[in-house]
Amino acid sequence: MSTTHYDIIIVGGGIVGLATAYKLQSQNPTKSILVLEKEKEVAAHQTGHNSGVIHSGIYYKPGSYKAVKCVEGRRELMNFVKEHNIAHDLCGKIIVATEESELAHMNKVFANGVANGVEGIEMIDAKRISEIEPHCVGIAGIWVPCTGIIDYSDVARKYVELIHAKNNGCKVLTSHRVTDFIKKTDHTTDVVTEKGTFNATYIISCAGLQADRITKKDHVKTDSAIVGFRGDYYDLTEKGRSKVKNLIYPVPNPEFPFLGVHFTRMIKGGVECGPNAVFVFDREGYSKTAFSLRDTLAAFGFMGTWKFFKKHWRFGLDEYRGAFSKAYFLNRLRKLIPDLQMDDIVPAERCGIRAMALSGEGNMLDDFKIEFSGNSMHVINSPSPAATASLAYGNEIAEQAKKYFKL
Repeated sequence: MSTTHYDIIIVGGGIVGLATAYKLQSQNPTKSILVLEKEKEVAAHQTGHNSGVIHSGIYYKPGSYKAVKCVEGRRELMNFVKEHNIAHDLCGKIIVATEESELAHMNKVFANGVANGVEGIEMIDAKRISEIEPHCVGIAGIWVPCTGIIDYSDVARKYVELIHAKNNGCKVLTSHRVTDFIKKTDHTTDVVTEKGTFNATYIISCAGLQADRITKKDHVKTDSAIVGFRGDYYDLTEKGRSKVKNLIYPVPNPEFPFLGVHFTRMIKGGVECGPNAVFVFDREGYSKTAFSLRDTLAAFGFMGTWKFFKKHWRFGLDEYRGAFSKAYFLNRLRKLIPDLQMDDIVPAERCGIRAMALSGEGNMLDDFKIEFSGNSMHVINSPSPAATASLAYGNEIAEQAKKYFKL
């Protein structure tokens, strides 16, 4: 039985994998490209579970890869969604300091934004905060007008539509879980899925929560591991929604890549508040009690996990407390909106799980990490905000593929 051959197979139908396919196709219009996604739909995990914010790039160290790609990616994303009539709203957001101790880091965030070329940002006082968000109380803040909201699942589906439209030799197949990679004597690879086998000259994986496992399936070594962190949200009730106009963020803790508990108006209605960040015992289990023995053993069998816990156990315990106590979570929210009441919030049905790439020393990887081997390249970590920067990240992966594979 013959096996269908493709020039490039991409494993992973999240927004980064799809953006990579879109960019590769644009740069190599005669190449045949196949994207394999294990779920029934694309964007089934973090792409479809994030808070839908178009990030500005204000937080990141000037000159860093994340800073450059976030600003570059946001601008390209804005052009893309306008061209393709994808619903979005550049409503702006405020970053609010509520204590004197936060002012120094807030000033650093503002300086980063200026250095990164984030458009229109300005320092604001308590009066201006109340003008923008009447129920929010703070001593100082930053107005970020180029931040917005969107549903990234819509963006991902548009990538799929364009991939299919541009070249009959390019496909995105869902419900195709990759189970093995078999190297052939002609230097190609058979990619085995639960629904059939496909052959490729080159392999690229952008597998998110399964990135380390897909890499190892291809017999490629990596010294990093993926550990999942779940973000739980509350929704504001109809009464509570009257207290938030758009986006309200705290000054983030500089020791962590999380932006803190915040308020987000959603593009398709409603306002959510959160998330916390708790270790998960199931990488793809979206309930608080989800458990996978395989995922738990993998996490605890990696020394970097224990080193991470040792460094950050106080933060972790505090996050778990917020995950299981509505009253405690409400108190965190009241730091920004003091008149928020218990009946203003209800547990949200949705949550997100972030794929955190850890080194063996227990450090969170803060930049791109790609493992190269033979005819394969595996993206272990595509740093947040990957959805905002998806086109820039897709272009970067395509450029690295061009260089490594000599396309």
